[in-house]
Amino acid sequence: MSEQPVPADTARQPLEPAAAEAVRAYAAKTRENADQLAAVLEDIAVNGLPSVEDCTPWEELREAHLARLARQRPAVA
Repeated sequence: MSEQPVPADTARQPLEPAAAEAVRAYAAKTRENADQLAAVLEDIAVNGLPSVEDCTPWEELREAHLARLARQRPAVA
C-alpha cells in the first residue's frame, strides 16, 4: 500500500453497509491466511524443513487446486 498521506482536500466516500461488511470479511480472511503462513514459517524456523517423505509434490498440489477451480467455475456449453 502507498505510504503517501491523503491530501486534505479530498473527502472520503463512505461505503454502503454491505460493501463495508464485504471488505471486513476479506480483511479477516486475508489476516487468517497470513497467520497460517506465519505459523508454518515459524515452525520451519524452529524445527527445520520436513522430510521429503512427509511432503506433497507441487504437481499434485497444482492439479488438486486446478480441479477445485474447475468445479467452482460454471460449465460453458
